[in-house]
Amino acid sequence: MQSRQISIAAQGGGQFDAYVSLPPIGKGPGLLLIQEIFGVNQHIRDVADQYAMDGFVVLAPDVFWRQEPNVDLGYDEAGFKKGFGLLQGMDFAVAEQDLCAAAAALRSLPESNGRLASLGFCMGGFLSYLVASNAGAVDAAVCYYGGGIQNALDRVSRIKTPVLMHFAEQDAYIPMQAVEQIRQAFVDRPEVAIHTHANVDHGFNCWGRPMYNQRTAALARGISLQFLANRLG
Repeated sequence: MQSRQISIAAQGGGQFDAYVSLPPIGKGPGLLLIQEIFGVNQHIRDVADQYAMDGFVVLAPDVFWRQEPNVDLGYDEAGFKKGFGLLQGMDFAVAEQDLCAAAAALRSLPESNGRLASLGFCMGGFLSYLVASNAGAVDAAVCYYGGGIQNALDRVSRIKTPVLMHFAEQDAYIPMQAVEQIRQAFVDRPEVAIHTHANVDHGFNCWGRPMYNQRTAALARGISLQFLANRLG
């Protein structure tokens, strides 16, 4: 893979790092890949490379940089403890601004064709939703088990771009009641698609965690790729 680290200027001063992975032909639509609570770790870098192989110019920014730069955690007890601590200490409004800056940086990369989507997992899924509510920030958004979307439905009227959401039926963090709230909020919005996956738990896409489900991860990825191809083509 062709990959590199870049620095992005933040609003109000400061800089943060991002991992960039390029497609085999070197150019393509952009994908803003938003981390879980474990940072831009090996898994997220592998996912970036995976989508780069599908033809996307992928940028995975360091969301936690204001608390601690370049967080890279594993999926053990210590990783969960530190990740949740960073999550609790994060200013989501500021993180949203940082991600919009990252989206603008991605759109301006010479390898990018100017079209881009955001895609995030867990905390990143929620942040992908927030980024999509900023006019012109992204052209589409994918949210994998985005915890907290049901508490930010005041953003519905601000969502002008197509959005795809994946939820897990057995997710203890996001109960089906919350998913139904989200579904009802977007009931008259055909450009917003919500998929609920049966018999799987939160984190089903992450092969580094025990709840990983290969079949569902593959099916959800296929749905996501089709969505991205249609929206960014």
